[in-house]
Amino acid sequence: MVKSKTEQLIIDELERLAPTHGVDIVDVEITGATKAPCVRVRLEGAEGASLSLDEVCAQTAWVSDAVEALDPIASSYTLEVSSPGLDRPLRRPSDFMRFQGEACELTTTATEGRRRFKGVIAAATDTSATLELEDGEHLELSYDDIKKCTLKPVFDFKQKEGKK
Repeated sequence: MVKSKTEQLIIDELERLAPTHGVDIVDVEITGATKAPCVRVRLEGAEGASLSLDEVCAQTAWVSDAVEALDPIASSYTLEVSSPGLDRPLRRPSDFMRFQGEACELTTTATEGRRRFKGVIAAATDTSATLELEDGEHLELSYDDIKKCTLKPVFDFKQKEGKK
């Protein structure tokens, strides 16, 4: 996955500390204006367990201390610590393997004249993921070419036939 040097620096430090706090770092993203960016840290419980709001709040102190010690951004910034949510970002090969069969949307470096793809994760290895696109075509992408990937949950609000 393509990450900025600053994002990767923060990820590396938080991943080093996370096991002692019983959590896993899902993603780090720096967004917003250059003068006052937002550092978003998404985390979940060890082995993919979900965290309650109170548990996320309890984790915020050490995450804040770790990011502040790095001092990765010269200006002021906002720190957001949250769970990954329904549109969970996928960052590591293990994420793609875990969510095989799930719908996702990803952005890549230019591939076949396109940068954005929607589909289902058909397969994943240590080096690449294969998407089954909406038209049924399969596309294999190296993780090095994927800039961003998020799950896209599918909701079926239609009642099952025969039930009222």
